[in-house]
Amino acid sequence: MLKSIVFVLAAATAIAVQAKPAFTGTDYSGVYDCKGKDDHEGDYTGTVTLQLVPAQSVGEYGAYQFKLEVPGYGAYPGQAAAHGKQMAIHFALTDQSTKDYGTGIASFSKRKDGKWSFRKFYYEPEFKGGNFGMEDCVRR
Repeated sequence: MLKSIVFVLAAATAIAVQAKPAFTGTDYSGVYDCKGKDDHEGDYTGTVTLQLVPAQSVGEYGAYQFKLEVPGYGAYPGQAAAHGKQMAIHFALTDQSTKDYGTGIASFSKRKDGKWSFRKFYYEPEFKGGNFGMEDCVRR
């Protein structure tokens, strides 16, 4: 009886492990050079690093570590979830006293030179009473 239970549990575990489809979406990992316009701060430049998290990506859905670095402001680490050419992004400045955090949505496209690029709209509910902006980024 105990051997039967162990066999059933082992078989169920094997099925559960095999049930997760492999990631089939586009991998947007890389370093991107960005130009943005913030409603409060004005024009800025930055660097975005995206890194696919394979263990949390399934089928056409990709999970990413996200990091925006802006000279003079700091680093905005976060996470992102992608489906097709759309990506939702959450980010927060490491100095949390500023309440400089938010959520963005990015649309990816391939340029004529073959490089991936994206345009991101973001919303920050608490930064300076509420804020928004746009970024245009091109993968190196």
